[in-house]
Amino acid sequence: MATSITPAREDSPEAGELVPTRRGGYHVLTRYDRRVLMVMVGIPLLLDVLLIWWPTASSILLSFTNWDGVGSVTAQNFIGLKNYQFMFSGYTLFWPAFLHNIIWLAWLALIATPVGIFFAVLLDRDIRGTGFYQSVFFLPVVLSLVVVGFIWELQFSPTEGFINNAFGLVKSGKLIDWLGNPRINLYSILIAASWRHVGYVMVIYLAGLKSVDPMLREAAKVDGANEIQTFFRVVFPVMAPINVVIAVITTRSRRSAPSTSRSSSTRARTGSSCCRS
Repeated sequence: MATSITPAREDSPEAGELVPTRRGGYHVLTRYDRRVLMVMVGIPLLLDVLLIWWPTASSILLSFTNWDGVGSVTAQNFIGLKNYQFMFSGYTLFWPAFLHNIIWLAWLALIATPVGIFFAVLLDRDIRGTGFYQSVFFLPVVLSLVVVGFIWELQFSPTEGFINNAFGLVKSGKLIDWLGNPRINLYSILIAASWRHVGYVMVIYLAGLKSVDPMLREAAKVDGANEIQTFFRVVFPVMAPINVVIAVITTRSRRSAPSTSRSSSTRARTGSSCCRS
């Protein structure tokens, strides 16, 4: 069988070959390589600027105007800080929504995320059935949000829900409307959100733990450190990149808090769909 050999590009050096520059230096990238890198970096950067940074900057600028979305923005539309003054003093829903965001972020950061990390540390010990436990904890993450919402709707239903029936509240007539009571509905939704968040954090952190050099733990054990000291003084600092990813995921997860606050208020006024059914 005849084989064809594609000739190398004239401006492409062999692997490891240095290419002289105009300033008298050397580097391993040819002009063709630099063009490829510019295309590979430039296109995603352009999309990022157009789809993320430009709308963000536009939203900030429009917040200083009274533009209603029709026509062009003129100098007469500029009103300074009046929108922010109204938001902080005249808009009654701002501070409750802000408080819900703080509660949401604190719950995920102080409860849900540490629980996910704890499960990851336990599963990192290669206990029997590790794969099964990983699948169980990660299952809520791969489920659709519609399915997750339906599952927890059945759990929180006042008359047909598992929680009220398990505690005998239906028979006694002391029903708890977990999603309709404004005092507890936010925390009920936080529990449902943690169900997904814990599994997500567990899988990511477990993957990071598998990449930690076992020699570090052996050295800490030789020095007399127990498991807790080994984790916080050796493993946890080594996991700094994963910790950053977990922090970003936890912060991004609190974006659901405003919609949760609005839905909670709506349920409090109109009653939950479970009660209506």
